[in-house]
Amino acid sequence: MSPAITHVQLAANEASEHRPLIITLFALFVLATLGITVWAGRQTKDAADFYAGGRQFSAFQNGLAVSGDYMSAASFLGIAGAIALFGYDGFLYSIGFLVAWLVALLLVAEPLRNSGRYTMGDVLAYRMRQRPVRTAAGTSTIVVSIFYLLAQMAGAGVLVSLLLGITSDAGKILIVALVGVLMIVYVSIGGMKGTTWVQMVKAVLLIGGTILITFLVLLKFNFNISDLLGKAAENSGKGAAFLEPGLQYGATGTSKLDFISLGIALVLGTAGLPHILIRFYTVPNAKAARKSVNWAIGIIGGFYLMTIALGFGAAALISQDEIIASNPSGNTAAPLLALHLGGVDSAWGAILLATISAVAFATILAVVAGLTLASSSSFAHDIYANVIRKGKATEKEEMRAARWATVFIGIVSIALGALARDLNVAGLVALAFAVAASANLPTILYSLFWKRFTTQGALWSIYGGLVVAVGLVLFSPVVSGDPKAMFPDVDFAWFPLKNPGLISIPFGFLMGWLGTVLSKEEPDAKKYAELEVRSLTGTGAH
Repeated sequence: MSPAITHVQLAANEASEHRPLIITLFALFVLATLGITVWAGRQTKDAADFYAGGRQFSAFQNGLAVSGDYMSAASFLGIAGAIALFGYDGFLYSIGFLVAWLVALLLVAEPLRNSGRYTMGDVLAYRMRQRPVRTAAGTSTIVVSIFYLLAQMAGAGVLVSLLLGITSDAGKILIVALVGVLMIVYVSIGGMKGTTWVQMVKAVLLIGGTILITFLVLLKFNFNISDLLGKAAENSGKGAAFLEPGLQYGATGTSKLDFISLGIALVLGTAGLPHILIRFYTVPNAKAARKSVNWAIGIIGGFYLMTIALGFGAAALISQDEIIASNPSGNTAAPLLALHLGGVDSAWGAILLATISAVAFATILAVVAGLTLASSSSFAHDIYANVIRKGKATEKEEMRAARWATVFIGIVSIALGALARDLNVAGLVALAFAVAASANLPTILYSLFWKRFTTQGALWSIYGGLVVAVGLVLFSPVVSGDPKAMFPDVDFAWFPLKNPGLISIPFGFLMGWLGTVLSKEEPDAKKYAELEVRSLTGTGAH
């Protein structure tokens, strides 16, 4: 038996000895957040409360909630694992996720808050034919959200399995189902108010937990980052190469293209993510939307800087074999680091492991609630109320449709999350970013800034970007033809890249342009002028 497997079993044994503590911490968080959700649910009286929290949150509160929504299982578990296994190349995720906020701040946050009401479809439908555009926007929102939900479900399965010593596939699927049920409860009862408060609490817990681990890692190396990086390079077995580009994305021409594709998807994806976009509607005005993004950048920036300590700390203190033996994609590197910092065979180690894992579980629950709310809101507001009922649905009927959509999306996410439970969660989120940047971002930018843009252009852009992005993912090594794929025993992967962004994002922009220039529809110049004034000044904003 290898030493790595022995250490992993020791971690599982430590977890089992202190299982009452672990279960208590998990239960306390779940009960506290359920309490918040029930309290918020009692204050949710109309559609504005359910979709936008009554637009009562301050810039700081929304910035904190945006941070909670954005710092997902991919940030905490996936990035730490990617850095622990691939060093410099893994840190690309931290840089990409952070830089992406500049695109959201400069191009999208304020105009979107001024132009829409509850969903992305509101902005697109303002100057175009309502029914086809809202159908496309709703479809895209649901697909992107489900891709993102896959990552959270995979993270939940890995995390709780490690803590409770569950090794069977049936047990892991049961955990995924439990997370799905909780997210359905959060959204259907609490709406945006409940979800926002849960995200704020979770953001504080996550930042606090990350600061604690960062402090303990730096203390271990006398606050000398050079010693930390040197030890990580030595312990990784890769030497100086661990701290240089190319370990994951430099061996072949294909991997270099994958690097470029991933970078493009990360930087452009945030501005098209539905669960982030709807957060801009929860503040009273555009100025608060802009300020909330500034707050979010500060909080998220601090967090991503600390992922250096999480990832390189794991590489320095834990063997590569142990990390891989616990989870092939490195998703358990952060909890294992907490265990090692407290002492593998000590009660403190178990307490730290339980605390950090409870924080990670809180992260997952908060993000899945935000994602589910975004997709169910888009279905109820765009597809049900404005397409199926042609604008004649009452607010109560619309909210009832949102709750049923929550149940359906929860069931789909549970089923797909069970299949994706062994994939790296940061990689899965990068796929969601690619789909969002391919389908949503071109349409939003064209709609806000291009006078000639037409309904046909919007439809071609959304469906073209969506179909190509999802299609390339299905025929990529993420799904088949790779030992770490979703279906490792079959091979129908003819697209060589693991992220489709390099092809699908330019294709989305191209289709939006082509659909517009080939359209016989005359754009409504008056409507565009109204939208331009509204998006830039906030005049007439809800």
